[in-house]
Amino acid sequence: MAKGAIKRSEGQAPKQGPELLTGSLAPKEVPPSLESEIGAEVRRLRKEFDLTVSELGAAAGISAGMMSKIENGSISPSLGTLSALAKALNVPIGRLFRERAEQRDCSFVKAGTGVRIERRGTKAGHHYDLLGHSVGGDVVVEPYLITLKGDAVPYTDFRHSGVEFIYMLTGKVRYRHADRSYLLEPGDALFFDAAARHGPEELVKAPMTYLSIIVYPRRS
Repeated sequence: MAKGAIKRSEGQAPKQGPELLTGSLAPKEVPPSLESEIGAEVRRLRKEFDLTVSELGAAAGISAGMMSKIENGSISPSLGTLSALAKALNVPIGRLFRERAEQRDCSFVKAGTGVRIERRGTKAGHHYDLLGHSVGGDVVVEPYLITLKGDAVPYTDFRHSGVEFIYMLTGKVRYRHADRSYLLEPGDALFFDAAARHGPEELVKAPMTYLSIIVYPRRS
């Protein structure tokens, strides 16, 4: 056994902390409380049936003020109150406990099935395969697999809002950003403000493929 190694009994799992963390500095996501989940579902059903807070409250024998507190998740309604709400909405009481926390945006694309997208660089022989898309939230994330073959030509006049991350996969390209250029080889990464002029300046070794992830604010 190497010096300093920790001996562990066979079959014993390594000790872990109370939660698994990554190296990301993103704020911790706090899951919604049961009260807020119930309130959100009651509100969604009420609007689905085109009822006002007062109308649903009257049908369930609950005051408008109490209804507002339930929908805002500020109180924990009793089982009797939930039963009355379910009856007024004509749904099973279990419907009010529907899990919503794990219904999050997710996109899965099998290898070779990315959607070919027409972009400004397409005419220059730059091929863009969209690998996924975000459908909600305050930001838009666009991951692309970009392919530059032997007939591609340099193009350095891309400009758009947000930031862009490039990870080189194959080939070799000299990539310009603003007043500097970078020789990108497999394994190299480039992260930059996409509002500045950028793009492949010299196609050194074809074919070139790189992962490009563009992030920008979603417009309302």
